[in-house]
Amino acid sequence: MSSKRQQETQSKTNQSPATSPSPKQATDTSSQSSVAQPSNTGAASFEALTSMNAPISFWKGLPFGLQHVMAMFVANLAPIFLVAAAAKMTPEQSAMVIQNGLLVAGLGTCLQLYPLWRVGGRLPMVTGISFTYVAAAVAIVAHQGYGVVVGAVLAGGFIELILGLTANYWRRFVPPIVSAIVVTSIGFSLLSVGAQSFGGGAGAKDFGSWQNLTLACVSLVACLAFQLLTRGTAKQLSVLFGLVVGYLLALAMHAVDFSSFQNLQVVSLPRVMPFKPEFDAGAIISFALLYVVSSVEVIGDTTALCRVGLDRTPSSREMSGAIAGDGAISIISGLFGCLPLTSFAQNIGLVAMTKVVNRKVIFSGGLILVLASFVPGIAAIFNSLPQAVLGGCTIMMFGNIILSGFQMIAEAGFSQRNITIAALSLTVGIGFTQVHEIFANFPPLFQSIFSTNCIAVSFVVAVLANLLLPSEEHFIASHS
Repeated sequence: MSSKRQQETQSKTNQSPATSPSPKQATDTSSQSSVAQPSNTGAASFEALTSMNAPISFWKGLPFGLQHVMAMFVANLAPIFLVAAAAKMTPEQSAMVIQNGLLVAGLGTCLQLYPLWRVGGRLPMVTGISFTYVAAAVAIVAHQGYGVVVGAVLAGGFIELILGLTANYWRRFVPPIVSAIVVTSIGFSLLSVGAQSFGGGAGAKDFGSWQNLTLACVSLVACLAFQLLTRGTAKQLSVLFGLVVGYLLALAMHAVDFSSFQNLQVVSLPRVMPFKPEFDAGAIISFALLYVVSSVEVIGDTTALCRVGLDRTPSSREMSGAIAGDGAISIISGLFGCLPLTSFAQNIGLVAMTKVVNRKVIFSGGLILVLASFVPGIAAIFNSLPQAVLGGCTIMMFGNIILSGFQMIAEAGFSQRNITIAALSLTVGIGFTQVHEIFANFPPLFQSIFSTNCIAVSFVVAVLANLLLPSEEHFIASHS
């Protein structure tokens, strides 16, 4: 169903006898539509939550926006931790970059929801710091310093912005079967992320401990129980409920790290240009290639999001705008000394589970991220959430992405040619990156892009196979 048809359907719903306001109320709706909404339930209607542009009270939608923030908060900060540690930043510098990372994640989310010109997808997307660039950034800071990374982020952001604005010219090289493979590989790439969080987080000294597994399992059971036992729109808050239950249990088990609460300021303003950018050709080329891969990931993300949340495929405008939006916010991120941003697949999984796509609801989540960047205490609360709790609540989301990819492959058609492309690209992409030593003799730049990124490998193999394999008629004839 298109956005226009959704608006017409919602308009008819709001005009039904059961919900029609009185003449006096109708006059008030032009200035304050939420006042005219029925408030006997005290909750947002399912129809409003599952429609992108339906009117909804900010406060009624806030819990659902908060749920989106909770789903991505730790994942948004993890790349910053890794690169800051590799760059040997001081605690003050690291805290500043984390604070700025929250700000740009919120601004990027708002930009994708409410575009400026052709920049932004106008879709219920949540953006965050991308893991795609971590390996290259760590390699660069080890030899050249963090300023070179900032320069590559800025230059590469302009490249992705141009890729977005010109997407209609190169999208023909990414047919439905290639997009389906990208979505499927995104889902598979997240499985290890979910499993690592479930065990307590990658590199945790107590990884896989009974304490972590207990927290994760209780959080998972709380999510499932809440979803099974509640009715109506309350079902859509199952992940938030699981996070709260898991956090309370973690407090009781003394598993919450309160070190981030020490010496907190009440308000702290983000800093612009905290690091002087340096422009190095090799670093820029490395990041430019990663921006191309990220652009394809955005194609997969927008396709998956529209598929699971809106039951349709994205328009050319939405897809190109989403890519351009990631490029624009990555430029801003570079100005704040952060890594590039992209749409978060975790939140697409949340949309697949809850069907909440209302832009105002997601916008409230973006505002929470912006607020968290100004109030260190808010960031500290979210940052103290144990990884195991997050893993228990999110692990069941990631399978939904894989299933969406399978459905897209089915829609592209199980022709012999498509089956060959899908089987070859997924086998090489997922298999080779699990045994990344196979890339040991390749140049370091090639390794940084492909050795651990199954999305990039699957995409390249799928594009090459799509270009080189003969048409279906010739393909069948050559195998008959």
